[in-house]
Amino acid sequence: MTVTEPAGIADRGDPTTAALAVQNLELAYEVRGVPREVLRDVTFQIRPGEAFGLVGESGCGKSTTAYAALRYLPDNAVVQGGAVLANGVDILKMSTGELRDFRSSQASMVYQDPVQAMNPALKIGRQVAECYQILGQSKSEAMESAGDALRRVKIADPVRVLDRYPHQLSGGMLQRVVIAMALSGDPKLLVLDEPTTGLDATVEAEVLDLVRDLREETNAAILLIAHNLGVIRSMCDRVGVMYAGRIVEEGNAQVVFDNPEHPYTKGLLNAIPRSGVRKTDRALFTIPGNLPLIGTPLPTCVYVDRCPLADDLCRTEVPPVVPVGDGHWSRCHHIDRMAQIVEPDAQITEYDIGTDNVIQLNGVSKTFRQRGHDVPALVSVDLGFHEGETLGLVGESGSGKSTLAKTLLGIHSPDSGGTITLRGREMQSKATDRIAESTRAISMVFQNPDSALNRMWTVRRILKRTLTKLTDVQGAEADRRVEELAEAMRLSPRHLDMRPRQLSGGLKQRVAIARAFAGNPDVVVCDEPTSALDVSVQAAILNLLANLQNDERTSYLFITHDIGVVRYLADRIAVMYLGRIMEIGSTDVMFSEVNHPYTEALLSAVPSVDGEAENRIPLTGEIPSPANPPSGCVFHTRCHRVIEGLCEVTEPAMQELSPGHRIKCHLTVEQLSVPVEITEAATLATLAD
Repeated sequence: MTVTEPAGIADRGDPTTAALAVQNLELAYEVRGVPREVLRDVTFQIRPGEAFGLVGESGCGKSTTAYAALRYLPDNAVVQGGAVLANGVDILKMSTGELRDFRSSQASMVYQDPVQAMNPALKIGRQVAECYQILGQSKSEAMESAGDALRRVKIADPVRVLDRYPHQLSGGMLQRVVIAMALSGDPKLLVLDEPTTGLDATVEAEVLDLVRDLREETNAAILLIAHNLGVIRSMCDRVGVMYAGRIVEEGNAQVVFDNPEHPYTKGLLNAIPRSGVRKTDRALFTIPGNLPLIGTPLPTCVYVDRCPLADDLCRTEVPPVVPVGDGHWSRCHHIDRMAQIVEPDAQITEYDIGTDNVIQLNGVSKTFRQRGHDVPALVSVDLGFHEGETLGLVGESGSGKSTLAKTLLGIHSPDSGGTITLRGREMQSKATDRIAESTRAISMVFQNPDSALNRMWTVRRILKRTLTKLTDVQGAEADRRVEELAEAMRLSPRHLDMRPRQLSGGLKQRVAIARAFAGNPDVVVCDEPTSALDVSVQAAILNLLANLQNDERTSYLFITHDIGVVRYLADRIAVMYLGRIMEIGSTDVMFSEVNHPYTEALLSAVPSVDGEAENRIPLTGEIPSPANPPSGCVFHTRCHRVIEGLCEVTEPAMQELSPGHRIKCHLTVEQLSVPVEITEAATLATLAD
């Protein structure tokens, strides 16, 4: 069924002059001889120098659209109609040679995981230089160009970096290298597929700044795919919202996010923890149901089965394309009823937090031995959290968060002198030496359930094995308890007899959480449990964790780089840097009072769907090596408030700014209260350094 082309797109100009013009694209994947529709009449344009964002849940067709833009399609992809124009030339009709030339000189792609995009056996220099050799440069010329390329993406000491292997670089550095390679041919079109997922807030901000600068420098068109709506708002001129292979709303990014005109867009925005909302205020909005399976016939409105406004009209007639104004349009019968979709009412929930510490770490350090050198990963950590409390743990990669979690779990043994106690009783260092009660008391939810769950076992077997290993429950009683666990996690009886590979990402994470709660733990360590999830699935998981905590009085150690998520779920927040706790305090205090300079920079770097921070504070340079930490305050080499002659000489003591709010810093409350003005020129200069 053909849908009328939106007037807003038609008014954007001649598609033959656009850097990328996708015209009425229909695409299917052939599975067992049956074409299953993936993209439905997709139409949009990106002009030179413009950034276009594409958002929507996993499985809605965003990545397929990106791959179609460069014709990186699998063998079973069938284009059933439409065109993909690059400067007026249809990419879908190019010969193999023409396509190779197009990809090498006119378009490039940056993938989500830079580690998988690089060859681990080859040095950085050889891989970057190869891009220039393909363009016809000699080996020596290509190596010189490779150094220039790394300088272009603001990598300090490029000669040293060129001689390293991928595993020797941080995630942010490696992503810059991948971007440098993508820019080798000065492309007119740059496709970015989740380029900052998994990166720290500070590194993410640096990568986005880099893309902005390069876009301005080269006038390249950008197609950006991300599930972080804050990233899309901060980076893109326009945004398209995709559902089940169809763009259901398009317009200026700020206008769409401030005034959504499609029920799906509003549902996505309502699912984000924003405007300082806390778990004690209300539950997050969740979109009911699931995305239709690939190939499901959707003859009318693609969103009809999940839409709160759906009626018989939506089920019988194709929704019209309704222009809202200035290139903003929506495919919906009921734009006039959008005000009926509201966020959940405020419902104050009192979380019962105990007064005694369930877990207490006193003077815990952890030193690794690498190549004959001591590498301190944790340094004299004092930390505790109460029954029913969530302690958020934030900091850049390499700050020691995961090492702290693994030491708590007994995977790593702390150095002598430090102690970990459970309800006042000291636990053994190694998990294998701990008594059954201590082993049962602490469990973990990992970031990636695919790696954490046995793909060959059913959900029932996974949960029952954990239950029988950690408790005395056996036989029929174990089966009953498994069914109770599944019900608590909103898993149906049908899901119990399925294998993880048959479940969606959100359902797999629910199984991982169910397994963590099978032994009735006192403490659950959550290591980035929502970082790879869509905002709608993330909201459901956060609501689930909050409800379980309220019912079971379980304590959480919640590790994340998503400041919005930790603000919603955590009761207190601890900030780590180079193995040290730099600041700790209640969530309300951390977001309302003065902070440690490191925390101040972290909070300012977070892209928000509500708009940019007024004064972002860039962190200069890379995080120092734990094997050779700076003297004095370990943060002084990157601090925007450094006191010359003091910070680099004397290590600061932990001071209490207000009851329960402590920072490891020389500065007083008065000094920290003075605003720091970071100019654009200063920002560019520090990034270049």
